[in-house]
Amino acid sequence: MKRTVIGLTEKIRIKNKVIAAKIDTGATMSSIDIKLAAKLELGPLLPATKRYKNVHGVKSRALVKVPFKIKDRKMNFKFNIMDRKGMKNKILIGQNILKKNFLIDPSKR
Repeated sequence: MKRTVIGLTEKIRIKNKVIAAKIDTGATMSSIDIKLAAKLELGPLLPATKRYKNVHGVKSRALVKVPFKIKDRKMNFKFNIMDRKGMKNKILIGQNILKKNFLIDPSKR
């Protein structure tokens, strides 16, 4: 399969709404802001949760499957739900999606 070239931020489409997403190769899992997920009426929440460990301890986050489009590719992946209110981008695309034949070009806008 041919690789899809993306930049450090990309516009994605969820339910006919275009949203800027940050591309993060250091993030294992993709995430979406809790208020945005509610506004887009994403759900239901998946029965499993994802545990995350950082300097503040271990936390569990709910997961939701999100159908979306990036470039010309339609996808359906799990995203963890978190409060991203202090962050510029309400969606983060992580390794769980990026390893599906994406190539990141930092010079691409």
